[in-house]
Amino acid sequence: MSSSAERILASLLETRTGQQLTLARRWRIDSALTSILREHGFAHLDQLVANLVTGRNPRLTETVIEALLNNETYFYRDKLPFDLLLGGPLARLERVRTDRRIAIWCAGCSTGQEVYSLAMSIAADAARWQGWRIEIVGTDLSRAAIERARAGTYSQFEVQRGLPVTQMVRFFEELGGGAWRISDEIRKMVRFEARNIIEAPPPPGRFDIILCRNVLLYFSTDVRRLAFARLAQGIAPDGSLMLGAGETALGQTDRFVSDPDHRGLYIPAPATPQAATPRARVA
Repeated sequence: MSSSAERILASLLETRTGQQLTLARRWRIDSALTSILREHGFAHLDQLVANLVTGRNPRLTETVIEALLNNETYFYRDKLPFDLLLGGPLARLERVRTDRRIAIWCAGCSTGQEVYSLAMSIAADAARWQGWRIEIVGTDLSRAAIERARAGTYSQFEVQRGLPVTQMVRFFEELGGGAWRISDEIRKMVRFEARNIIEAPPPPGRFDIILCRNVLLYFSTDVRRLAFARLAQGIAPDGSLMLGAGETALGQTDRFVSDPDHRGLYIPAPATPQAATPRARVA
């Protein structure tokens, strides 16, 4: 594949999604698009790119964009963040929330494992949360990923990757052929939407906890600033934001500050006159 073809694909991805395909990540192109080449009869990637440039096949363009998106995820990814949420923000909300309602937004949820992990953690302590209404919303730019998340069906490898055996036995049904489906009990606790993080937040629009892990690192500075503005728009005044281990809000935005009580979490910055939401050149 020529370097010009790489640049065109990277530009296409950033223009349509806001995500950057940096030089360090361009090794993914070949593996991500191999099946598309085979399906459409292209001999090599330069032929595919030449077809995309004509703009005559928008469905193919969308298929290529979907393939280039990074949907890496697994159940209880990193584990410690889930323990932090249960012992920190959720425990605080349990003490102070008189209406017994909590809204959680998982932005960039991919195929749903993070959302379901959080739901399983809450369901595993059912007595503690009896009488509470806990709404968990997962969003992702990839419509294909969201369809898989809604289905709640995973391969043997995906289920075993990061999922404790006790959770697998309790909350999954084996379908045969190496497929497992998450229980209706857990699926009723969550909902999924195909939505870009740089769009308006999903309903209900004000969330007590937002997880946005390993999403912002793929954005340029301008798009990242816009994403933080959207997260700020969607978080409750006393809400908590969790980013990925390699991400930070410090020096990136004035909308959030470090949570003094929980290292690794962020809270909305003290109220200031409403600033205009920054614009970014994303289609």
